[in-house]
Amino acid sequence: MSPESRSQAIAAAVILVVAGLVIYFLPAIVLGIGKFSPVLGFIVGAALLLGFFAIFWLRARYQQRK
Repeated sequence: MSPESRSQAIAAAVILVVAGLVIYFLPAIVLGIGKFSPVLGFIVGAALLLGFFAIFWLRARYQQRK
C-alpha cells in the first residue's frame, strides 16, 4: 500500500467515524436544542446532516486539484 493511498484511507476512516458519531447522537442533540427553539433544532440538525455531504464534496474538489 502506497503512502498516499494509506493517507487517503485514514482520512476517509476518520471522516466516517466522526460522521457516524454525529449521526448517532443527532437525535439527542436536536431534541436538546429543540427544547429551547424548535426552529434552531431543525437548523442544527439540517446543518449536521448536510455537513457530512459537504465534507466529502470539499474533499473531492481538493483531490481534483492535486
